[in-house]
Amino acid sequence: MASIFDKLTIKNIELKNRIVLPPLVRFSIVGLDGYVTDELVSWYEDVLRGGVGLVIVEATAVSEDGKLRENQLGIWNDSFIPGLKKIADKCREYSVPALIQIHHAGFKEGIKDVNKLVLEEILEKFKLAFVRAKKAGFDGIEIHGAHTYLISQLNSRLWNTRTDEYGGPFENRMYFSKRLIEETRELFDDNFILGYRMGGNEPELADGIEIAKYLEKLGIDLLHVSSGVPDPKYNRKEKIEVPSDFPLDWVIYMGTEIKKHVSIPVIGVRNIKKENQASWLVENDLLDLVAVGRAMIARPNWVNVARKEYELRNGIKNS
Repeated sequence: MASIFDKLTIKNIELKNRIVLPPLVRFSIVGLDGYVTDELVSWYEDVLRGGVGLVIVEATAVSEDGKLRENQLGIWNDSFIPGLKKIADKCREYSVPALIQIHHAGFKEGIKDVNKLVLEEILEKFKLAFVRAKKAGFDGIEIHGAHTYLISQLNSRLWNTRTDEYGGPFENRMYFSKRLIEETRELFDDNFILGYRMGGNEPELADGIEIAKYLEKLGIDLLHVSSGVPDPKYNRKEKIEVPSDFPLDWVIYMGTEIKKHVSIPVIGVRNIKKENQASWLVENDLLDLVAVGRAMIARPNWVNVARKEYELRNGIKNS
């Protein structure tokens, strides 16, 4: 039986435990210019000191007009590399692998009307951002394909009703992702991970399962299951049908269901606050890795505290 404190190896990269810092956009400690600040590096160091197994650096924009808001990290030219390298170097100092999430906010429902040339230009910006991320020293990249942002919009059968190769049928809706993965494949050797944060509901769980299986075939190394473009018929917190006896968040449930259909590691995320919640998911082989977000902001040493709780709960005497 696996534990959240067991190691996990992805390609040649070893994680010392199964707890992940998900990409938390720290607007309050990022400058309006999109550059890494000393305060941001210090916050990552607090989490690294706290014992986390994998860091995924927050959504980093491929273009200035693709940001969520002004104070979001950027990677749209080489001048961002030195600052980002400070974060990657700090992670290496603590022997914690780090991915960086590459992002474009997109056009919401308007994705169906965006000129094809604009999408082609953004695709090229993503590819250049991948190269910069590797130069900055990260151990891999997470493509942001969730949360109703650009790639989620393209994946969505609700919003993406385009009639060109970027929309319509399933494989057309995945065309942007397919090209991005295939045209950057040479970057992803055994020491560089390609992750993908996907919407488990795009808009239903069945769509998420189909997307996950397709991404695995394309060569994704690691899936991170979050939320996508929801069906407006769900006018409640849960945007899919969830069994009444499932004890955790509906987004976590999607991760556990998607894991049943793929053989690559799956990260689950959403409202995990306690060690026993994370442990239950890993010990029952429901997930490979568990992301702890807001709880890590409140308590950067969450993992070290969780280890003590785990040992106490299991009657393990701390040597």
